[in-house]
Order: sequence, then structure tokens, then C-alpha cells
Amino acid sequence: MEWYVLISAAVGLMLLLFATGLPIFLSFLTLNLLGLYALTGNFKGVLLVVNSMYDTGTSLSLAAIPLFILLGEILFRSSAVNVMFNAVDAVVGAVKSRLYIVSVILSTIFGALSGSAMAVAAMMGASLLPEMEKRGYQKNMSLGTILGGSSLAPIIPPSVMAVVLGILAGVSISGLLVAGVLPGLLLALVFFIYIVIRVKLNPKLAPAVIESSSLSAQERIKLLLRAVPFLAIIATILVLIISGVATPTEAAAMGCVVAMITCSLFASLRWPTLVQALRSTAWTTGMIMIIMVCSVSFSQILNMSGVTTHLVNAVTSLEWHPVLMFIMLMALGFVLCMFIDQIAVMILLVPLYKPIIAALGFDPLWFWAIFLVNVSIGNVTPPFGYTLFALQGAAKGTTIQELYRASVPVILLYLLVIVVLALVPDIILWLPSLM
Repeated sequence: MEWYVLISAAVGLMLLLFATGLPIFLSFLTLNLLGLYALTGNFKGVLLVVNSMYDTGTSLSLAAIPLFILLGEILFRSSAVNVMFNAVDAVVGAVKSRLYIVSVILSTIFGALSGSAMAVAAMMGASLLPEMEKRGYQKNMSLGTILGGSSLAPIIPPSVMAVVLGILAGVSISGLLVAGVLPGLLLALVFFIYIVIRVKLNPKLAPAVIESSSLSAQERIKLLLRAVPFLAIIATILVLIISGVATPTEAAAMGCVVAMITCSLFASLRWPTLVQALRSTAWTTGMIMIIMVCSVSFSQILNMSGVTTHLVNAVTSLEWHPVLMFIMLMALGFVLCMFIDQIAVMILLVPLYKPIIAALGFDPLWFWAIFLVNVSIGNVTPPFGYTLFALQGAAKGTTIQELYRASVPVILLYLLVIVVLALVPDIILWLPSLM
């Protein structure tokens, strides 16, 4: 059977299994077993899948995943969120389009604290969105700022998605985490500029009267100082990784310890809250881990079948310009993220892309950092963006059609930043070069 028939059948079967509602891990396990049977004519080679699952599940690199998740759970379940909200609100002060700006800044910070776009969107939709509507802010714009800010969570470290991608792509996890800092901040800046320009062109998007604040300068400083310990947690993790003092796993473990101490002293972390955080961490980690162990042998089966070699030869023989190849590779990930989960997209595409980007001579860290930004758009891309559904659930009375419309500017801004990152690689590579 020709290699292109095999790869087409594999991808088609995978999408079909996803469409049936079968869990992602069972879809990949089914595909692996069927692929193994198709190659060998029996299931005697099932030991290959078992060994692959064991090797993946016992990888020390995966230990960073539950630690980063636990860090976000601790910060989210204590009153650290309220502390950060009050601090940002005090900093922004009485300016026009204030709550739009607060929305973007808070989403960026909370994204760094939790690493979960869905959690940030749900929290902002339940707390800030009603206040924005009450004060006369345009709903479509309000939804857009929340979607844009929350979608930064997988990009800005500490990021579970970056750890998963680093393992799958075989690149430095530390480098990939650090590489997301400047692109994440650039995206936040772009959203900020977009808000200022939109409100300037159409003043009706924000209330005509600038909200005033009764806080004194002393009270503002006090609120800011309360937020410093929580921001210091994220800063400490980044410093430990960049300086090379600790691996991502060690830095995450240190972050969890510091977060527990900080939230106990300066927030409302108590034993029942910690137990809830541990339970949620175990559940989320279990889902990610079982997907990882059931899917990693997919790349091995591709190699066994010869698909990988033939695919690389076919791509390199086209002799297309690298820019066109780059656009095609990113476009495929973008389209797939409209329909299936980000982790599933990465597991499906990374084994296929790895040899191709090596043959094309792309810098792996640069390519995969942009790929992470690209798949992050999948959170807010119709029709099946998971962040869209999370925000709809939290924002009472909001229709999915409203969210679809609000997501369009966000997607366009993301694509603009991807172009900038592709043209200016140093935005991604500068910080990792300091490590």
C-alpha cells in the first residue's frame, strides 16, 4: 500500500474516531493497535505499544505537568485572584476604556498564574464581564478582550502546553517555556493598542464618563505591595529556569512550595482549599497523562510503516520556497484546531512535522514556539473553541453567535503577531539565548 494512502487513512480514521465522541486517549490507542495489526498481521507486536506507554509514563520530564497545574490551582483557589484584581484596578486608575485594559492585563497575569485559558475565561466571564456590561461597555468588545487575554495562558510560562509540546517535539522544555515570554507580552501589547485605537475611532464602545477612583495614593501603593509576593512566584520560576539553576520540574516544585507559603500568609489558602487543589490537579493530570501515554507510539508506527521517510522525501522534492512550506504547516494546525483539541492536534502533527522542519532547516525552537502560538488560537476559533464554550457557560445570557463575532478580531490579531514572529525570530530566540 502506498505511503500517502496509509497516512490519509490514519488521519481520516483519527478524525472519525474524534467525531464519534470517543475519548482522545482511546482514539489514539485504537489507531495504534489497528496500525500495528495492519503492519504485522497480528497483535504480537502489542508489546511495542506497552513498552512505549511505560517509557512515556515514567519520563521525568512529565513531572513538570502536575506541578505547574498544582501551582495554578493553589493561586486560583486562594484569594490571590482578588488581590491581583484590586492591584491592577488601582494601577489603571481613572482612564477611558479602563475595564477593557483591566481585562487584558488581568487575563495576561491570570494566564501566567494558571496556565489554563478555559479557567481564565470562566473566571473573567463570571466576575468582570457583568461589571463591564453594567457600566456601559460594549459587549462584543468586552467578550473580545476576555477571549484575547485568556488565550495567552498556553503561551506565557509556566505553561503545561509548552511542556507537552517540548516532550513531543524533542526540544528543550526550558527553552520553549522561556521562548513564550516575549511573544505573550507582545500579544498583550497588541491587544492593548487595538483597544486604544478602536475606542478612539468609536468612542461609543466605552462609557462617555471616565470612572473615577476614591482610592488615595497610599491605598494604591498598599494594594500593589500586596500583589508583589504573587508576581514574585512567577518571576522566581523564570529566573531559576533562565539562569540554569533549576530544570522546569525543579522550578515548578519550588514554585508550588513558595505558592503554598505565600498564599497561606497573604491570601486565604487553608487545608480544605489545598485538598481541593490537589484533587483537581490529580484529575487534570490524569487526563493529560493518559492521552500522552496512549498516543506517543503513534510516531513509532509512522516510522515502522515508512510513512515518515516517504513524507519527508515528498515534501523536499517539491522544492517549494520555505516561506510557502511554513505557511502550509501552520495553516494545517490552524484548521485542525477549529475542530479538535489542541493536545490532540499536537500529538497528530508533531511526529509528522519533526522530520520535515529538520529537512527544511528551520530552527526547531523558533518553529515550535510559533506553532504553540498558532494552536493557542484554537481555543477561541469557531466552531469548537473550548474557551468559547467556557466563557459562554460563565457569562449568563451570552449566545455562541456573540462569541463567534467577538473572536474574529482576536484571531486576526493573533495571525498578525505570528507574521511578526516569523519575520523577527529574535523575539522568540533572544531570551533562550541568555540561558
